[in-house]
Amino acid sequence: MEKHEEKYCPKCNNSFTCKIGDIANCQCNTVQLSADANLFLSNTNFDCLCKDCLLKINNDVKLAKGYYFPTQKEMFIEGLHYYKEGPYWVFTELYHLLRGYCCKSGCRHCVYGFKGSE
Repeated sequence: MEKHEEKYCPKCNNSFTCKIGDIANCQCNTVQLSADANLFLSNTNFDCLCKDCLLKINNDVKLAKGYYFPTQKEMFIEGLHYYKEGPYWVFTELYHLLRGYCCKSGCRHCVYGFKGSE
């Protein structure tokens, strides 16, 4: 029996059909993820993601390979690692990806799927 579920992507909130009972024909199976992207996803809190978000994650993980995690204030690049909102620094998705783990603080651009109420 083929089981299909209407879901909302936890990353972008778009709806999609998850074919959990027919994974070979599921939309997620059309995305060829790199080994690095698969490893990254294994460390997230995400359930099923839409194919667009899977593609974005695959590209973001590949892009992150070209950057280093900033370990000193002088290494931070505005617009790349953070942007300013008043006196505050807001860290970008790339920053969180480069950090390599979730701090579970409910960050605005958390790439690990953690929401502050979990």
